Amino acid sequence: MSAHCENGVTANLLRFHGIELSEPMIFGIGSGLFFSYMPFIKMNGIPVTSFRPLPGAIFKRVTKRLGIDVEVKRFRNEKTSMDELDKLIEKGIPAGMVVGVYDLSYFPPAYRFRFNAHNIIAVGKNNDTYYISDPIMEKIEPLKYEDLLKTRFAKGTYKPKGKMYYINNVPESYDINTAIVKGIKHTCKDMLTIPVPYFGLKGITTLAKHVKKWPQKLGERKAKLYLGQVVRMQEEIGTGGAGFRFLYAAFLQEASGIMNSPELNDISEQMTQVGDLWREFGVAAGRIFKDRHSGEHPYDEVSQLLLKIKNEEEKTFINLNKIVKKL
Repeated sequence: MSAHCENGVTANLLRFHGIELSEPMIFGIGSGLFFSYMPFIKMNGIPVTSFRPLPGAIFKRVTKRLGIDVEVKRFRNEKTSMDELDKLIEKGIPAGMVVGVYDLSYFPPAYRFRFNAHNIIAVGKNNDTYYISDPIMEKIEPLKYEDLLKTRFAKGTYKPKGKMYYINNVPESYDINTAIVKGIKHTCKDMLTIPVPYFGLKGITTLAKHVKKWPQKLGERKAKLYLGQVVRMQEEIGTGGAGFRFLYAAFLQEASGIMNSPELNDISEQMTQVGDLWREFGVAAGRIFKDRHSGEHPYDEVSQLLLKIKNEEEKTFINLNKIVKKL
């Protein structure tokens, strides 16, 4: 099990091939911390807010930085996608897949909704039943052929298109220090330098400006739905809470020991404080959603809190960027 599905699948595939890395280390090397607010893309009619890069990026970056040979495939033909999966299973090769959540029959009904960026591993098959290692489930789960096919080709935003990925072979040794440095530099670059106002720290500022206007622009009911979706992506959609900030703090703490850099541990503490602010935002937004807020201008208040978060994150990433250049 893991806090986030792609981290978990990546760690489990590596473990199968003899490489033991913690989930925070996977997340950090894979530059998994990000922020994007894209009002021009809608999911279930609500603008997309994300606290991570596109699905598949973490796996791709981790394996590349560790020198691991992998295969990533997408399919137009549904039967071909299942035949290719069966061939891997027959060879004893576990295969990661990106799927939609809604048709995963082993999920409790309350957790099944239209979200097409979940990651699972197929580890076996018996007749028409596949055995699935899902990093948010406690045990191997059975899934019928028809259900797996349906979820691999789920409709809606970010169609998975049968995406499947697996490891061909791993090197005898790898440079964990270099991988850590590359991962940190990439994250700092994404959060600090992307010029488009929807990504990184600029994206947080844009969200803050929009949140303030939602009640007048959208009406109270729709404004609540928009705000609730931000919190859902922050706290529920596989983030381990606080938009991955606590997970990244754990990575920096572990990296501090590996790199013999007490300064990284100091940044870890700063990142934890940022995570606390994101949790504070989540609580305040939740009170608005449930009509339990006490202020006269609650959307203004959460907007100001987002700007405070942006300012604190900016200080943290500027400091981190200075440190990593010396490693």
